Amino acid sequence: MKAIIIMAVVGLLSTTISQAQIKNAKTETVKVNGDCGMCETTIEKVGNKKKQYKTEWDADTKLAIITYDTKKTSLDAILKNIALSGYDNVKYLAPDEAYYKLPDCCQYKREKKAMVKTNTELTTDAMASKSTHTDHTQGNNTMEIQEASQLKAVFVNYFALKDALVKTDGNTASASGAALLTALDAVEMGKLKMEEHTVWMKVEKALKTDAQHIKENKDTEHQREHFISLSKNMYELIKAAKPAETVYYQFCPMANDGKGANWLSKESAIKNPYYGSQMLSCGKVVETIKQ
Repeated sequence: MKAIIIMAVVGLLSTTISQAQIKNAKTETVKVNGDCGMCETTIEKVGNKKKQYKTEWDADTKLAIITYDTKKTSLDAILKNIALSGYDNVKYLAPDEAYYKLPDCCQYKREKKAMVKTNTELTTDAMASKSTHTDHTQGNNTMEIQEASQLKAVFVNYFALKDALVKTDGNTASASGAALLTALDAVEMGKLKMEEHTVWMKVEKALKTDAQHIKENKDTEHQREHFISLSKNMYELIKAAKPAETVYYQFCPMANDGKGANWLSKESAIKNPYYGSQMLSCGKVVETIKQ
């Protein structure tokens, strides 16, 4: 009993000292998965930055006490960094690539990964079971296909939305926005490759916000306003995904009240989504994205 009291006092003193060193301090306790002392070392190393934030993690409870300067960072940002180091937590799943790079003793049981398989995954399993060629190369190729399919629907619906705006068709653009939002919600970020995962955590919220606005408002001027920021974030995501087919990043200097605006297209010919038939060919290709 005395030992427990002493440990509690030590923990309280440690947190108090951390708060004293960090201005505008806020302390939160959250779950971070892990198993051993090596996990503790990694989580606390990633979750610490002098005078900005400090993390103390317990292997028995799987709880992390995180103290941070609310004017310099956020709990969200700290948990993203922890996830990128390989550790699932209350808000973010680690990329599979990061998880499998952890030492064997650190590869904890992934509770959030134990989910019901989709029909697509079951079909993939059935096909794999029929094959007699089961070497590691085949396994890697299957993983790559699954990762690619995570974002394929997102890109397909983005291009459909772009085409609707080229035609100044608010109803179709609204439907495409709804389909895009569904595709975004379906993305399992734990299955994304490391680079995709990093960008996804940065742009996910903004992409969904813009898609929601486009879905809910059938006025093309309003839709085009949100298409500007949607395209900017989609550009970052498609660059990280390195699509198999060539994609063209295009620019119109007249859009956005003369400030200019970009969009993505699967064809090099300019078909302006910000003006449609009024100035269909206004713009140029500024970057060609390919593997």
